[in-house]
Amino acid sequence: MGEYTANAAAREIHKLSKLCMEHIHIEPELYEHYHVKRGLREPSGKGVLTGLTEISTVIGSEDRDGVVTPVEGRLYYRGIDINDLVTGFTDSHRFGFEETVYLLLFGVLPTENELEHFNKLLGFNRKLPADFVEDVILKSPNKDVMNAMAQSILALNAYDRNADNLDITNVLRQSISLIASIPMIASYSYLAYRHYIQRRGLYLHNPKPGLSTAENILRMLRQDKRFEPLEAAVLDIALVLHAEHGGGNNSTFTTHVVTSSGTDTYSSVAASLCSLKGPKHGGANIKVIKMFDEIKANVSDWYDDDEIEAYLTKIVNRKAFDKTGLIYGMGHAVYSLSDPRAEILKKYTLQLAEKKGRDTEAHLYKTVERLAPKVIAEHRKIYKGVSPNIDFYSGFAYSMLNIPEEFITPLFAIARIAGWSAHRIEELICTDKIIRPAYMSVAENVKYVPINER
Repeated sequence: MGEYTANAAAREIHKLSKLCMEHIHIEPELYEHYHVKRGLREPSGKGVLTGLTEISTVIGSEDRDGVVTPVEGRLYYRGIDINDLVTGFTDSHRFGFEETVYLLLFGVLPTENELEHFNKLLGFNRKLPADFVEDVILKSPNKDVMNAMAQSILALNAYDRNADNLDITNVLRQSISLIASIPMIASYSYLAYRHYIQRRGLYLHNPKPGLSTAENILRMLRQDKRFEPLEAAVLDIALVLHAEHGGGNNSTFTTHVVTSSGTDTYSSVAASLCSLKGPKHGGANIKVIKMFDEIKANVSDWYDDDEIEAYLTKIVNRKAFDKTGLIYGMGHAVYSLSDPRAEILKKYTLQLAEKKGRDTEAHLYKTVERLAPKVIAEHRKIYKGVSPNIDFYSGFAYSMLNIPEEFITPLFAIARIAGWSAHRIEELICTDKIIRPAYMSVAENVKYVPINER
């Protein structure tokens, strides 16, 4: 027998994959027969209740006399309305992400003095181990920045003498360190990709302890380190709105599942990162960006409602864009009449568009927002209202901030690690049960056949 080649291995894999498709199959009607809640969803689409939390509340409907009725969406962080939280720090001309992190982790709003000390603590932790950037991040560039981030966070385990200690003081130390340093991990991972894979210049800027998270992200991503106050303010609000969204979203549920096994903080965060990178979860805003790129390329008059509506109809009828029939950025699993995060981000995104001279593009977004529900209602069976979700305007905001496409989901992770950390601590304090859902076997028993008789 000659040398086993890569082509031979590829052919064998292709042949074996056919075995998977031939022998692995569960009849769809069995799920209904055994009352299996696929995707942990009730038949109505509502999530199956699997836990309790005090961290955030997401409301899209109410039970009124036994009838589930859609209502204007509401989001609360530790019982505080997201609108009040954002108004509180914007009216005071402060950055809000750090205050939000404090609220999510500790369950109360900080006093001015407590926030000052917490900001100093975050600033102190905006660092990585000596030679970590050179030895880990730059030596392993990855075209997928999220994978590079997960690799780096797992590598940090080796630098922590108390990596596996689940005492809350230790877990909090680790969580604050990761919340503070993940903007660096994300930025440097992207810049390594930019240099080694895209073959562009390399620059690495250190964060400044006295700057906010949003300011430091823009400082590290931009070669000249310069940014406008409104740019940092819009990014800060985006971070606040993405920081947390209940325990039932895929990545946060991953945090609960993995934490319940007793694993370390670095493994927990890496697992949640891997969940978030999936296009059905954290990658949705990239779909919105690409969809609008196609709309811009195919609609000649961005002020013509009829032309825009005709193209949206093509999208819904699977004749345009990615042929899935989805108008991305419209609709949400929980919200129906409105997504409070989308309404807040829209306000600040439109302010930035005016500042950047991109009013025509902003008009296109507003027109699609107005026409899309009508088009969807006419061509799809819908059982609740359809409104823009946070992904609808976030892509537009990020494009005006010159955030690279490869950095958009990592930016989501930079924000959401605040929620993940809060849920990990809640899981460790409030329950000692490993999460172990049930799967029913529907396989038929067969006899073992000796190898010479197969």
